[in-house]
Amino acid sequence: MTRRHSLLALLVPTLWGVNFVAIDLGLHPAGGQAVPPLLFVALRFALVVLPWILFIPKPAISWTAIIGVGLFMSAGQFGLLYLAISLGMPAGLASLVLQAQVLLTVLLAAVFLGDRPRLLQLAGLAVGALGLLIVAVGRSAVAPLLPLVVVLAAALSWAAGNVIARKARAASGLGLVVWSGAVVPLPLLALSLAIDGPSAVGDALLHLEPVTIASALYTAILASLVGYGIWNHLLAVYEPASVVPFTLLVPVVGMGTAWLVLAEVPSRIEVLGAAVLLAGVGTALIRPRRNRHDGGTAMIPGRAARPKGVDRDADHQPLGAS
Repeated sequence: MTRRHSLLALLVPTLWGVNFVAIDLGLHPAGGQAVPPLLFVALRFALVVLPWILFIPKPAISWTAIIGVGLFMSAGQFGLLYLAISLGMPAGLASLVLQAQVLLTVLLAAVFLGDRPRLLQLAGLAVGALGLLIVAVGRSAVAPLLPLVVVLAAALSWAAGNVIARKARAASGLGLVVWSGAVVPLPLLALSLAIDGPSAVGDALLHLEPVTIASALYTAILASLVGYGIWNHLLAVYEPASVVPFTLLVPVVGMGTAWLVLAEVPSRIEVLGAAVLLAGVGTALIRPRRNRHDGGTAMIPGRAARPKGVDRDADHQPLGAS
């Protein structure tokens, strides 16, 4: 992975880690009215789509792929995540459990895409899984079972979306975020009307708190447009086993932010688990030594060496390129 892409990959878990606290604050405004979780997701993706879809071209991939990413990476993941947090899942713990998607993505990619992660990547993922287990055990006595299961279902949905995005290889990560996001608002609004009732939905829309509006803007612009724009672009360039380990940093940022903002103080075992997660990330991201006969050029994982004279930028189109 190039230095520029590595820095972008580090920015993503920072945005997504803070995102969990933003979601919690928006769902549970202090002294204000709580927002139905599915309605809140619909609002988020309405901001993701409009007005950007009028200016960003549709990515050059099939409608099936666009709808698949929208259903799994967006509607499924966030509908379930917001539901879990509304049911009492702590934001910091949610940021941790959701990273089960790392293991699930590599597994699904191996089954459906034929990707073969390197031995060091497998070792790193195993260490990361151990870190997840340590923190989960530390919180099992206080975390309700149902929200935990719902977050795991959200992780599976995210993993499926990752594989679909990888297979589609959309050149424009930002375009994929916007166009796939169009799948989300109407179905989740309909679900919220059916589950919460028209009265609750209407009342919530008429009494949106400033913190809820700020949360929706952060999650839509920074977490979705910027974060997932980068994420989908990296998945189009590199194999999932090279990209997804970066998301193991999300719970470190998420738990740290929850500590500072929501007073969710991590226990010693949670800190230990976070440290093990970081060790897993470091192991999974160790790059193999360059072959002395390759002219000093590192190969992009999963791709053949490029002949001399061929434009290197062909595999690294900027965000928004079509």
